[in-house]
Amino acid sequence: MFFRDVIGQEEIKQRLILEVNEGRIPHAQLICGMEGVGKMPLTIAYARYISCTNRGETDACGICPSCVKFNKLVHPDVHFVFPIVKSSKGKREVCDDYIADWRLFVLNNSYFNLNHWLSDMDAENSQALIYAKESDEILKKLSLKSSEGGFKITIVWLPEKMHPVCANKLLKLLEEPPEKTIFLLVSEAPDMILPTILSRTQRMNVRRIDESSIDRVLQTKYGIQPADSLSIAHLANGNFIKALETIHLNEENQLFFDLFVSLMRLSYQRKIKEMKMWSEQVATMGRERQKNFLEYCQRMIRENFIYNLHHRDLTYMTINEQNFASRFAPFVNERNVMGIMDELSEAQQHIEQNVNAKMVFFDFSLKMIVLLKQ
Repeated sequence: MFFRDVIGQEEIKQRLILEVNEGRIPHAQLICGMEGVGKMPLTIAYARYISCTNRGETDACGICPSCVKFNKLVHPDVHFVFPIVKSSKGKREVCDDYIADWRLFVLNNSYFNLNHWLSDMDAENSQALIYAKESDEILKKLSLKSSEGGFKITIVWLPEKMHPVCANKLLKLLEEPPEKTIFLLVSEAPDMILPTILSRTQRMNVRRIDESSIDRVLQTKYGIQPADSLSIAHLANGNFIKALETIHLNEENQLFFDLFVSLMRLSYQRKIKEMKMWSEQVATMGRERQKNFLEYCQRMIRENFIYNLHHRDLTYMTINEQNFASRFAPFVNERNVMGIMDELSEAQQHIEQNVNAKMVFFDFSLKMIVLLKQ
């Protein structure tokens, strides 16, 4: 992964290149941004550029021994830390147990999210974490001398998923880092990271990708027609993962849309028996998918509220979603929008706390009966 492979983000690329060439590389950086803006490809390209022994003005050379190792993500001085699911038999407890799968996954998917990685791991209902034992692995790796004589780089994907024990040990490393050590923390929820870790990192916010960059990549790399690529780029709202999902007619998004439409119709019609069956269906999905579905519901309520206010140029919905919004949007208004969003947030919190999913979703569906009539 090179800087040239990162979609958009030209300003940040130039800033990172300048830092390296002027010898001003911070020992700990927190690279933040929403899903799909290219934080991970940007971070890997940055690590490659730092490690490259024959850097160009705008990118790594691609042919030095360091770059050759980066082509397969096997550089001995670059370590990856990421959320995993412990196996029941205790055979997989740390990131290195998944490293071969991880390298293949990242090389095949430049832009990805946690749900994609969970699916690749066959996590099912399990929630991924960076476990306490991982801190010992990090300490062990960083206590060794650099294999190539350059920087030792640790890339932590989703540090907000760290176990508190692991986070506290990482804090000690950030306070007194070994010589020529760099930490790159790639986060989507920095508010969930320990404040003491935040205070010891230099934060860099990665903005949404501009529409023109997404539009250009869709046309050149994926062969999308200009009219369609412009529409998809606008719908993506700076999130390239969303653009890819739109292209591939993502099955999960279609499932979420069908479930959302079904719930709204059943609640409006007060079909209690069918609503109970709906709740049982959603309860069979894994916890991560249930949380993703509730996030999707929040987005749909928000988009329908904006649609109802006649600001359709500010909405980001697929054609199917827009067709449904043309009929449903009037039911999301100033009187009930906050109540619906509050109930969705509460349901999401309960799912995270492992409350019985059937109860959570049936309770929410019953509350929608009242809220939709307001």
